[in-house]
Amino acid sequence: MKIAIIGYGKMGHTVEAIAIQRCHEIVAVVDADNTDVFDSEEFASADVAIEFTAPAAAADNIRRAWNAGVPVVSGTTGWTENLPQLKREIELGGHTLFWSSNFSLGVNIFFELNRHLARIMERYSVYDVRMTEIHHTEKKDAPSGTAITLAQEIISEIGRKTEWQLCNGQPAGSGVIPIEAIREGKVPGTHTVEYYSDIDSVSIRHEAHSRNGFALGAVVAAEFLVGKKGFFNMNDLLSF
Repeated sequence: MKIAIIGYGKMGHTVEAIAIQRCHEIVAVVDADNTDVFDSEEFASADVAIEFTAPAAAADNIRRAWNAGVPVVSGTTGWTENLPQLKREIELGGHTLFWSSNFSLGVNIFFELNRHLARIMERYSVYDVRMTEIHHTEKKDAPSGTAITLAQEIISEIGRKTEWQLCNGQPAGSGVIPIEAIREGKVPGTHTVEYYSDIDSVSIRHEAHSRNGFALGAVVAAEFLVGKKGFFNMNDLLSF
């Protein structure tokens, strides 16, 4: 499979290494200082592009890849307010996008556990819920896209919760899921969901040990995407 990489930071380099390990060919690499590559024959020859960039650039990067006739796997977070519009463009233009807030297999198992635990906790109002996420100091968005996904899934299952807020120690209203976002060192990503009462606490936690799990998931998503049209996410790939 021919792959174009959009965003050549740490994630882009890791994606490149894993794609080559899986016998794929990197035909183009786009970064902030060479966006003219989008218009090249090499980019247009790609079967799929894998995009990990910045929130402000993601939607434009995806559209430029589509203009070249290339499907996109995107793992950029912090820009999901643009997803509804992109989904409309997918329907109208016959484009292809696979987006996930987190491509790690372990995290997506964690998502499934989160949904199941929230369904249980809907029946027990004695428990309140809060979340913590920890990432490296270079991460630009807070809370993380993974934390937002976790919170949205809880809200969809627990009627007494209607929104999430980045609180970082500040009090939150009764209908709010407070999220604390910590930035320290080189932490790839740790997420904790805690249900607590005066009597006890129940929590689930996922800790990434490296970026490799995210990059591998993105490459597997690219393999899944070939020949498909429409919008896809990890639920389509993993069939939970």
